[in-house]
Amino acid sequence: MLITSTTVLPATRTEVSFRTSDGLTLVGELSIPEHHPPVATALFLHPLPTAGGFMDSHVIRKAAWRLPALADIAVLRFNFRGVSSPRGTSEGTFGEGIEEAHDLVAALDFVQAQGLPAPWLIGWSFGTEVILKHARVLVDRISGVLLLSPPLHRATDRDVAAWSDVSVPVVALIPEFDDFLPPEPARTRFGVAANIELVEAHGAKHLWVGEKQTSFVLGEITKRLNPDAWPLPAAWPLPAAWPLPAAWPDESP
Repeated sequence: MLITSTTVLPATRTEVSFRTSDGLTLVGELSIPEHHPPVATALFLHPLPTAGGFMDSHVIRKAAWRLPALADIAVLRFNFRGVSSPRGTSEGTFGEGIEEAHDLVAALDFVQAQGLPAPWLIGWSFGTEVILKHARVLVDRISGVLLLSPPLHRATDRDVAAWSDVSVPVVALIPEFDDFLPPEPARTRFGVAANIELVEAHGAKHLWVGEKQTSFVLGEITKRLNPDAWPLPAAWPLPAAWPLPAAWPDESP
């Protein structure tokens, strides 16, 4: 079976919720390999809620659908405060990238309470800002950071520079045609932290539209979290009758 944008591979998927330190309940989903423990954990922070970002934004959704089976990676995805999805609505209201610091810590606390291994923080757009601004103090609790389409709107040069001495890998995937921070200005902005690896995604835009770009992102995640599983296969040996999900808009942010 060829893996496409609607393919859902086997995993144990559980609806989860957890509380923030300021008293809000956030909702999400944990996806883990079906038959054995994961080797690493991807903790996703989604794009800007006021622009339609949520836990089902397409790259994050497809990571949860594929990576447990293809790469033995556990995936935690959740809605930031005030954000709704088919899973439900997280309590609270949009925190402008400031109050979401509590959400990040609560999600990481949940990952560690579950005993999940080697957590990587993976942010997309707005999610990268939350990481850069608030996760530096958490670096001793994580195995690495992946930044997808970082716009560096809320994150300042000082925020970026604070990551210049960390011992964990920090990787930024920069779309060639990004709407906000394409490669040349990205090299300048990230120049204050020379240890941050910049990976240019040829032909890509901010939203990683299309299966080619989605596969590129999932491949880069796998390369860091479980290199033994890279490159990811393009097909899966499942019966043709394996159920597909209801239709989703493939290019949601």
